[in-house]
Order: sequence, then C-alpha cells, then structure tokens
Amino acid sequence: MKTSNQEPQRATTDPAQLYHAYKKARGKEKLYVLISRILLLVLFLGLWECAGRLKWIDVFLFSYPSKIFRLLYDKAIDGSLLPHIGVTVAETIAGFVLGTLCGLILATLIWWSPFLAKVLDPYLVVLNSLPKVALGPLFIVALGSGILSIIATILSITVIITTLVIYTAFKEVDPNYVLVVRIFGATRTQSFLKVILPASFPAIISTLKVNVGLAWVGVIVGEFLVAKEGLGYLIIYGFQVFNFTLVISSLFIIAAVATIMYQIVAYIEARIVKKR
Repeated sequence: MKTSNQEPQRATTDPAQLYHAYKKARGKEKLYVLISRILLLVLFLGLWECAGRLKWIDVFLFSYPSKIFRLLYDKAIDGSLLPHIGVTVAETIAGFVLGTLCGLILATLIWWSPFLAKVLDPYLVVLNSLPKVALGPLFIVALGSGILSIIATILSITVIITTLVIYTAFKEVDPNYVLVVRIFGATRTQSFLKVILPASFPAIISTLKVNVGLAWVGVIVGEFLVAKEGLGYLIIYGFQVFNFTLVISSLFIIAAVATIMYQIVAYIEARIVKKR
C-alpha cells in the first residue's frame, strides 16, 4: 500500500545517464533488428527447403537450399568455383572504382564550368535514359570479346548516374558557405576543396551504395554477352544445360558478395560521419 512518505520516482536529468540509456536503447534495437533479420532468413530458407522436398514447387526449376549448398560445396572442393568468383569480383571492383571516379571527375568539371554544364545537360539526360544494355554489342565490336567490353558495360551504367547525383549535390550546397570563404580570400579551388566537396560527402557515399548494385548489374550483363568465365558465365551455362541449381547457386554467391561490398561502403560511411 502506498504511504504518504513515498515520493514518485523522478526521471533523471543527468546527461551522462541519459546518454547511457540512449546507447543502451540503440544497442537493444540493433540486436532485435539483427535477430529479426536472421529469423526471417531462416524462415525463408526453411519454407523453401520444405517446399522443395515435399514437391510443393518444381524442384527442377527452383531447386532448394540444401541442394544448392551441396553443389557449391562440391564445386568449392574440386576448385572450379573460386576462379569464377575471383574473375567476377575483380571485374566488379574495377568497374565500381572506375565508374565512381569518372563520375566524380565529370561532375567536378561540370560544376567548375557553368558553360560546360549548360552544353552537356541535354546529353546527360539522353544518356541517362538510354538503355545501356543495348550498347553491349557495340562494345564487343569496338573493344573485343574480353574484359574491356565488360568494364565498358559497367561504366556505361554507373558513370552517368554518378555524375548526375554528385553534380546535383554540388549545386545544393548552401551558397552562403561559399560566399563566406570567398570573402576571406579563398580561390575557387579552395572553395571546392574546403566547402563543396566536404558538404557533398553524404551524397557521394550514397552514390557508392547505389554503384555497388549497378556495378553488379553491369558485370553480369557484360559476362552474359562475352565472358568465358565468371558468375555471369555460370548463369548462362546453367541455363543452356538446364542446370537451374547452378543458376540459383550463382545468384546466391552474387547476393553474398554484393552484401559484403555494401557493408564495406556502409562502414566507410559510418567512419566518415563519425569523424565529421
């Protein structure tokens, strides 16, 4: 029974305790999200496995997880899988890095020269709306049926969108910031390096995340067209011999490696945000 001597418990106003409580709540939330993700994945794989073994789905077309993992294990043991993964990952990283750098440089040039921006604006819009896959045959004729055509396919998909996103971020930086540094005598180069570029880091990082997915699209399309090895080649080969377990296994690997690349970019983003 509550007596008159008992005082109601007051919420703490100590900043240290509030911050500790906030960190604890964030930690719990992250843990619950992680557990939910794992449970969702396990549930999906479990249902898929049951559906395959109980013949609820066409196993020839959709296979099931244990069959896929067994195929991956066999190919890993006989050494025929790693070369394909290595080739595709190397092409993806090369295309991802080159596409991001080319887009950043092009966006910088356009920001630097308003005249150039006005000249290139309609061409960027047209190139962005162009179906890039249609350029594949041209790359094959011009660059040969090798890695250059694959890299060119990745660049055709990543460069324009990177340029547009980063250039838009440059333009959206508050002009008052630039005005302040110009009043103190900063040159255009210093304004760009000290104000425009740092203020655009969030947009650049977001572009990196988008480019991870686009680079994978480019490399798989390129390997569909010209490759004799790689995960894209395995998908086409599996389709040709009606081995759809091989097709889905390749998609599994692509999803896993793409997730790792995305997490690396997210880690870099977190480090940059923490430093700022």
